[in-house]
Amino acid sequence: MKNNYLAFLLVTLGLLISGSAFTQQSFQNLVMPPPVTEADIPTDIYRDSWARLPAVQRSQLEGQAAQVYDLLTSSGGGYENGLRGPLGMWMYSPELAQGAWLLRQRVRYGTAKDQRLTELTIIATAREVSNQYEYSAHEPLARTAGLEEEIMDFVKFRRPMSEADGVPGMGELEKLIIQFTREVVSEPKVSQETFANALALLGPEGVMDLTGLIGYYNFVAMTLKAFDVQRQPGSRLLLPVSSD
Repeated sequence: MKNNYLAFLLVTLGLLISGSAFTQQSFQNLVMPPPVTEADIPTDIYRDSWARLPAVQRSQLEGQAAQVYDLLTSSGGGYENGLRGPLGMWMYSPELAQGAWLLRQRVRYGTAKDQRLTELTIIATAREVSNQYEYSAHEPLARTAGLEEEIMDFVKFRRPMSEADGVPGMGELEKLIIQFTREVVSEPKVSQETFANALALLGPEGVMDLTGLIGYYNFVAMTLKAFDVQRQPGSRLLLPVSSD
């Protein structure tokens, strides 16, 4: 199990190399999109999974695949009532699903960052890769974790870092997380200045954990894109889109 985790960590972080080419758009003239309607759902989407493949059924699994399914739906993980979203698609490769789950548990719940800062990192990543599903799923979680509305607006409308001072709740650590995420995803590399700041505020392990969290949610976003995972009709979409 440990080898699966380490292998998946390396693969996931490797995805960051191509992050700047993943999904870049103009961040000018952003507007809020309307809620999802039935007409928005593509014809190749299965209604039990809201994705391009049907939901994997526990009754059809045995051996390691069944054990992985039980791991992902174990108590306290948030999927006790069945797999959905990217995890539902990962189950088509149980060993990958197991590695992804272990990485998730580490970078999302097993580090020194509190959930407020963790969710800030997640929505900053979702904004940077322009993933509507990921952002819309996590803005409410960020709010529940105590992240200020002003910081969420700063992220979702991708305001320049020169405007960060004076935003309620925006301290040095919050600014670092946003800047680091933007550079790791959208720039050729993280600048010396930003890395030095991250090292001073987080230490080596903290920088690695922050990078791992960003990398994990890049992988989540890629899964959502590949399998065209949909928000259900009636869902509000919380990530602004370009009006151009």
